[in-house]
Amino acid sequence: MSVNVDNLAAVIMDELQAYSDEVSEVMKESIKEVSKECASEIRADAPKKSGKYKKGWKSRVKYESKSDIRTEVYNSSKPQLTHLLEYGHAKKGGGRVEGKPHIRPADERLEGKLERKIRVKLK
Repeated sequence: MSVNVDNLAAVIMDELQAYSDEVSEVMKESIKEVSKECASEIRADAPKKSGKYKKGWKSRVKYESKSDIRTEVYNSSKPQLTHLLEYGHAKKGGGRVEGKPHIRPADERLEGKLERKIRVKLK
């Protein structure tokens, strides 16, 4: 492929745009995958009394554009319990219920996994 000097800047910009689009797609795909994994890991580690809280963990895409994506991992059945179960809370008659960390550990484990997954896919 030969490029005229007058068209060099346009060709370089086209190639950079194509690469940018490819990187964005790889990142968005990886983020969606890891978001689903995160919901699954939280579900596996979540405390279980009746099972409703544990089964309620889901992930969804909150916003997506050509170059940006925002996902959310949330509890659809008992969202009010997430903070109480993660960090613990005071009892009505005195005393304290210990928290069972299940959200933060999954988040920390998968943060590194997301970075590795993106690196592998871009090679």
